[in-house]
Amino acid sequence: MKNFIQERLFEERDLPYRDFNAKLIPTVDKDSMIGVRIPAIRKIAKEVAKEDAPSFLSNTRYQFYEEKMLSGMVIGYAKMDFEEQLTHIEDFIPKIDNWSVCDSFCTGLKSTKKHQKEMWQFIQPYAGSNEEYKARFAAVMLLNYFVNETYIQQTLALLDSIQNGKFYTQMAVAWAISICYIKFPEITEAYLKTSSQDTFTYNKALQKIIESNRIDHGIKDKIRAMKRK
Repeated sequence: MKNFIQERLFEERDLPYRDFNAKLIPTVDKDSMIGVRIPAIRKIAKEVAKEDAPSFLSNTRYQFYEEKMLSGMVIGYAKMDFEEQLTHIEDFIPKIDNWSVCDSFCTGLKSTKKHQKEMWQFIQPYAGSNEEYKARFAAVMLLNYFVNETYIQQTLALLDSIQNGKFYTQMAVAWAISICYIKFPEITEAYLKTSSQDTFTYNKALQKIIESNRIDHGIKDKIRAMKRK
């Protein structure tokens, strides 16, 4: 199946897109990129998930960035019970080595909406990880599935604890805090006033709030005044 999947991916190759995408994901060697747009990868992932997901997921060697992206998507699309899916998620997380695969993977784990309690427990160890993309996985899962009335306080507390000093972790935490502010401004503002988050991540969260089109200009001035020196 591996050769067949590679052939399918190369059929969708777009070299100018590869060059553009490589600039956005500097931690990935351009030579390991085929140059396939996300919608095309999703289409192939849906086909694989429907036809033979177990066989595909048993192949743990990835020659190309798009193959890894595809695997993450297949885990999200495949029909399986949640415990089985968690096993595949656990196996896949250590293979994540860039923000793009991480974020697309998390976005595809829609079953989390039906299994919030189980996923909440599952992500706890990753939130405390010193490894950049394990902790980013936790932060992106939080912003995708746990910024709601049930979990907002717990989410902010967990985000505050994610402090491994790694850039792509910090950026995800800042992004998540900004989403919390957009959806729950009063609760998140109260959190920001007592946050122990590191200064870089804290200020980056404020920047992302200010950059949002969903925040009034008057509020943005207040947020600017909260910046740490």
